[in-house]
Amino acid sequence: MRPNGIALGPPAGDVTPAVLAIGRSDFPNVLIETLRRQADVGHCMVFSLSRAGAARCLLDAGNIPIGGDLGAAYAGQFHESDPNRDALFEGEGSAPIMLPSFAPRMYGARYRKIFFQDSGIVDKCATAIWTDDTCFYVNFYRIAAQGRFSAAQRARLGAIAPAIAASVARHFQEKPTPDLATLFATRAPLAALTPREQEVCRRILLGFSSEAISQELGISLHSTLTYRKRAYERLGISSQNELFGIVLRLLSGPHGLN
Repeated sequence: MRPNGIALGPPAGDVTPAVLAIGRSDFPNVLIETLRRQADVGHCMVFSLSRAGAARCLLDAGNIPIGGDLGAAYAGQFHESDPNRDALFEGEGSAPIMLPSFAPRMYGARYRKIFFQDSGIVDKCATAIWTDDTCFYVNFYRIAAQGRFSAAQRARLGAIAPAIAASVARHFQEKPTPDLATLFATRAPLAALTPREQEVCRRILLGFSSEAISQELGISLHSTLTYRKRAYERLGISSQNELFGIVLRLLSGPHGLN
């Protein structure tokens, strides 16, 4: 609930909550809640894979009780028999990878039993992104009680996968991520905005309506709209999604924390 009793939910395709949680201890919870809202994902697991062959489970969040055991088993040995492994390493580069659609026949009998039959997983989608020599492999699951992903849900995951993969990679890199105020104060093109324009844009990213921004900052609605218009003109954009895109690029770029 925002100021003035205005309740706001993220629109379709909006992964802003997950992006803004980068570097925070609650990132796993915010990520899975974002995925649930956008595509009714039941569980999410993230693995890091290196060219040298090492694997680690970095994140396990959602509705699979034995998720931790599955993560340990995958990192321990099953990553070597993952049918997506070739696609992951062949797709090495800076762009996110969307993996092939799930089909049980892709997996060996032992793999199927442990990771699908015993766990109740009935469907999965996956994306990945390489950062230097590390692949961040992000898996989205649904269990029997949910049924398989619909075509619309798969399309939604495909649309948000690049932002999700970039957010995951940034979160698990070593350096801390600056908060929004620091980002706006120090990084071009956001630093070119006036202090009031920055205040308005930061609240737009946090999901405030124009009316709530006016109340929060103690200014008129007309002033809020004027500051937003001027800020967008300076940035060469015309929408909240484009503003979000600028922030995501700064957070996920190779020099995003310098």
